[in-house]
Amino acid sequence: MLTLDAVSKSYKVGTFGGKELPAVQNVSFEVAPGEVVSLIGESGSGKTTVGKMILRLIGISGGQINLDGNDISAIKGHDLKAYYRKVQGVFQDPFSSFNPMFKADHVLGMMRDEYFAGISAADWTSKVEASLQSVSLNPGQVLNKYPHQLSGGQLQRLLIARALLLDIEILVADEIISMLDASTRIDVVNLLGDLKARGLGILFITHDLSLGNYISERTVILRQGRIVEMGATPGVFGRPLHPYTRMLIDSVPQIHQKWGQIEAGLDATTVWAPAATEPCLYHAAQPGSATTAAPAGLTGSGLVEVEDGHFVGCVQPNADGTCGGRPA
Repeated sequence: MLTLDAVSKSYKVGTFGGKELPAVQNVSFEVAPGEVVSLIGESGSGKTTVGKMILRLIGISGGQINLDGNDISAIKGHDLKAYYRKVQGVFQDPFSSFNPMFKADHVLGMMRDEYFAGISAADWTSKVEASLQSVSLNPGQVLNKYPHQLSGGQLQRLLIARALLLDIEILVADEIISMLDASTRIDVVNLLGDLKARGLGILFITHDLSLGNYISERTVILRQGRIVEMGATPGVFGRPLHPYTRMLIDSVPQIHQKWGQIEAGLDATTVWAPAATEPCLYHAAQPGSATTAAPAGLTGSGLVEVEDGHFVGCVQPNADGTCGGRPA
């Protein structure tokens, strides 16, 4: 079980780093074995920052990240290497993960050098072939080829196979299909579904609501580094409670409608802000103060359980935790 508890990240900015820019604030959620959790938000919402903190590519500024109850926020050396045996990531651009000077299977050889130094050549070959076949790749068609000789979908699946060599528990999939064509996208998404069925926990980071709805059991909506809504995917998409979530869903193009058939409800160049009459369900449920005790496991998250398993945040929180919108 991967758990984030009030995780925050701030960057030093300004002259001599005298100011702080909050990128992620009090993010709390979990990813269980055999579960896909979609982390959804527009560009700049902090999705990739969350993924990088989980993968220990950047440090956290506050809170805790736990794997099976063990805090991994500050582990180093052997402990960090052991963590990477259980948690791996795959990113948006598969081509950037390969050195064009080496054949594609070079990334697999690096795993052998780091984690399987004592394995025999025959056993390694069998392990690689099994891993490739588990992601529907023919070893003879991808090994000993240069990255430019393979498609984006093949490279992305090769990277997933690389992660599976370690028998991982959690996969952070950060926009892994956004650069692929439509036919290849569904292959990779269905592959993630197969991995979920085998017990792998997957954090599916995306800005594509339709794919998040298609694949995940639970959905987390992120806006400006804060979670604004979270719950079972059918509930979040079927009855969105936060106005920002509703705006995102309304912005998804409909395949049965043409451009110009829908009256523009939003100007794409306008920054979202709550309507003057929009109620704040968070402050309605937490009257008087945002510091009211949060639900169990979500301490400091700024979320309240409005319905069973369905959490919502403030419409527009001020820096002091009060509501900048209109409480109900």
